Amino acid sequence: MTEQLPDGTGGISRRRFLGLSLATGALAALPGVASAATKTGKGSSSSALAAAAKKAGNKLNVIALPRDWTNYGEMLDTFAKKYGVKIDSQSPDISSKEELDAIKATKGQKRAPDLVDVGPAFAVQGAAEGLFQPYKGTYWDKIPVDLKEASGLWVGDYYGVVALGVRTDLVKVVPKSFADLKDPRYKGQVALNGDPTSANAAFHGVWAAALANGGSLDDVAPGIKYFADLKKLGNFNPVAASPQTVASGETPVVLDWNYNHTAAAAKYAGQFTWVTSVPTDAVLAGYYCQAINKSAPNLATAKLWLEFLYSDEGQLIWLKSGAFPARYNDLVDAGKVPAALAAVLPDRATMAKVKVPTLAQITKAKELVTKDWANAVA
Repeated sequence: MTEQLPDGTGGISRRRFLGLSLATGALAALPGVASAATKTGKGSSSSALAAAAKKAGNKLNVIALPRDWTNYGEMLDTFAKKYGVKIDSQSPDISSKEELDAIKATKGQKRAPDLVDVGPAFAVQGAAEGLFQPYKGTYWDKIPVDLKEASGLWVGDYYGVVALGVRTDLVKVVPKSFADLKDPRYKGQVALNGDPTSANAAFHGVWAAALANGGSLDDVAPGIKYFADLKKLGNFNPVAASPQTVASGETPVVLDWNYNHTAAAAKYAGQFTWVTSVPTDAVLAGYYCQAINKSAPNLATAKLWLEFLYSDEGQLIWLKSGAFPARYNDLVDAGKVPAALAAVLPDRATMAKVKVPTLAQITKAKELVTKDWANAVA
């Protein structure tokens, strides 16, 4: 997996994102945003949707959902077993842009994806292009207002922070910052999770580098220059990092979301140690969004899937991965977050430094990266 054409809605402020409340024990109150509600009509109940989905054949087409991304393997399996749904999971490793392309290419076909999970700028692009249909589920009032499109065309689902994943049998000194990555010891080792012009995680990796090198949420250019310099030094590895390249040793240092590194550590346990290091010189958060295809072939099941994702059960499945689900603060307030799950999250001191871009800033940064990346780095 791997973003708002300007719409004037703004975005998530740093203060609102943090929410600084405590749950049990050492659980830090992390990004959650105040749960201000938009009073709207609710979605159908899960039981009614389950009946409609069963009548229609109990099928669901999903796309770009790797099983080791935010614990989607457990999410898919649990949903399928709970409702007896047959899931067709297509192209798990494609980017946000490619998800929108897939909707366009399969319009009117039974194999079309029923919904997508994309970065926010691509969510807004898809909405602007008329690719989505609105749905406000029974969870709607519990989703922070800054994490949803007002008419229901898309809704934020989970978020994390840019972090370094490091294979310690190949990298003896774990880098702690973007500055560290320029050390000659990391020659040919530093990779992104995809192309930053189309992959949300890689794009935020470039933006985090900007924050660490004199840039800001309004200026991503230093991040592009940083990777151009890293390439000249011979440290940047242009290979798109994946579980395969990590396992082979081709990409032993990877910039990706913290929750992907949590999954990788579990995946490779017993083979080698994969550690997570949030850069000390830049803590950048980013989120993804769910949206239903306007021509979804299995509409009732798609709505049922969203009901499940935003239920307590679905939100905690995401939390197991180290990703913050959209209803995180709501779950904390209700005492529903087990301390064991909180243990995999970045600590409070790290999250106190987090920067969160607005949708307008995301759009501006994405346009510059798309325009300049190839000439400067690729």
